[in-house]
Amino acid sequence: MVKAIVMRDTTTADLGEHTPKKNSVTPGQTDADFRLWARGDFKTGIWEATPGVSNSVRQNDEICQILSGSATITEADGTSFDIGPGTLFVMPAGWEGSWTIHETVRKMWVVNNVPTTTA
Repeated sequence: MVKAIVMRDTTTADLGEHTPKKNSVTPGQTDADFRLWARGDFKTGIWEATPGVSNSVRQNDEICQILSGSATITEADGTSFDIGPGTLFVMPAGWEGSWTIHETVRKMWVVNNVPTTTA
């Protein structure tokens, strides 16, 4: 029998230890990531990051639902948008930009790996 996987409160669940954020340009910025479920190329979980600026290049398609906090996301062409609780957005594979986190952000994410193509 297949059973549901339940996280009762995504806003307060313990995600584990924060570690230095790898792609941060702000000293001391940290993040934590908890993978709730994965099957094949499909994964979902909760991520949290402290204030600071970090760069991002998506290697896969990602859907994000912001649970708490606030940030400004700036795309490679210089356009930007603000995110906060309730914001839903998609970053397709190949997306590039930066995150300026103003208040610790927590998001629910869903990722689908994009097959690599060979020429």
